[in-house]
Amino acid sequence: MTVVSSKEFVSNQKRYFDLALNEDIAIKRGRNMFHLVYASEEKQYPEQPILEPDEDLKRAITMGELLERTYGVIDKFFADK
Repeated sequence: MTVVSSKEFVSNQKRYFDLALNEDIAIKRGRNMFHLVYASEEKQYPEQPILEPDEDLKRAITMGELLERTYGVIDKFFADK
């Protein structure tokens, strides 16, 4: 993997786009890192799998339930003060 600064990338975009055809290129900007990804019909990246419902999903609550519980805790907090 080749890592370059954003300034270097901007100055030599063609070079790094050409390199991205055969190797991974990362552009570092501050604390962030961005990756150039080359995708053609020959090089396809797998799609994210769709997860099946499981026990965690059955225990999930709706946004309305979350708000009700949150307001209850806040009301109790201020009632105790």
